[in-house]
Amino acid sequence: FFKGIILEYVQGGELKTRSIDLLDLSPDTDVIALVEEIQKGEPLITASCKEHVINLLRRLQEKLGEQEDHKFYLFKVLRAHILPLTNVAFNKSGSRFITGSYDRTCKVWDTASGEELRTLEGHRNVVYAIAFNNPYGDKIATGSFDKTCKLWSTETGKCYHTFRGHTAEIVCLSFNLQSTLVATGSMDTTAKLWDIEKGGEIVTLSGHSAEIIALSFNTTGDRIITGSFDHTVAVWEVVTGRMLHTLIGHRGEISSAQFNWDCSLIVTGSMDKTCMLWNAMTGAHIATLTGHSDEILDVCFDYAGQRIATASADGSGRVYNAETKKCIAKLEGHGGEISKICFNPKGNRILTASSDKTARLWDAATGHCLQILEGHTDEIFSCAFNYKGNIIITGSKDNTCRIWH
Repeated sequence: FFKGIILEYVQGGELKTRSIDLLDLSPDTDVIALVEEIQKGEPLITASCKEHVINLLRRLQEKLGEQEDHKFYLFKVLRAHILPLTNVAFNKSGSRFITGSYDRTCKVWDTASGEELRTLEGHRNVVYAIAFNNPYGDKIATGSFDKTCKLWSTETGKCYHTFRGHTAEIVCLSFNLQSTLVATGSMDTTAKLWDIEKGGEIVTLSGHSAEIIALSFNTTGDRIITGSFDHTVAVWEVVTGRMLHTLIGHRGEISSAQFNWDCSLIVTGSMDKTCMLWNAMTGAHIATLTGHSDEILDVCFDYAGQRIATASADGSGRVYNAETKKCIAKLEGHGGEISKICFNPKGNRILTASSDKTARLWDAATGHCLQILEGHTDEIFSCAFNYKGNIIITGSKDNTCRIWH
């Protein structure tokens, strides 16, 4: 979980959001004093919602105080598909997860029992990109090499809409946090925004000169970024589909791009072995994070946006402080490239997936390897935490998914 709250309020008939960060909240903070401090600068927190904010912070504080030295043990091996897996994803609570495959289906699984709940069938080619509409989790989007994206009901498996319009494979997709839109990125060099309710295309984002392989909405949902093989990342205004900025500087294909939680920063990783940090409002280049000796395959922020983790084909990961831009830890030990890296929601652990057939759990502050998750018989290309941070899923080229508790 991030240390921050989002206030939603209506002003002049329009729904607006403000994020307040609580980076200095600790288990011994005086919560009432903190709320009164926030109130001074925040007219939106009226007397009537003060109690609510205090309760929220107390719950957050309890979570921060929990000591965890959680060891993960293999719970189940799922022989998920008859052909290789492409991706795995959790819903927010971690009660369900989905797998996409070359067998043209997406399967929905129950995490607690490891049971297959349903198979989403209908695509005519590889199901490559998959997502839940978190935090709700009642819908699933699948993007396929058949050039379409489908929207499904998690509960019934019914297909609500098939989004047609791309002229080449869809390779990435994302819901906005508000769950009103789904964005798809394609090898046809465009991204498209689709209306979840009505089922139609809202806008096409054109401007890249090569495939789009990464996209990410910010939390407020008014901006989206697309990363392309043309070496650039574009920042778009969601409502109009206008390109606001082009982030130019990388000398190789973009491998991943992400906003931080309060929408102020963008991080990009590239095949040029560097990671870059950008001002999300102005598009200005802030810093280049160097040190890797091979392509960067994945980058991510922790939920608070204080740390950045990078995964590289050189077999190592790195953790950088977003404020100082200094490398604070090196994650060394994998015997092959790391294709996926993610923080647990608390931000104190990092999970990596590697071609050496293992996933590893690291201490985010020190870079110490806490655990090696072994057993897959081929490379692991996908890994994820549930929201609580006490369950891990790994997906491998061995056609299995493993659940670790």
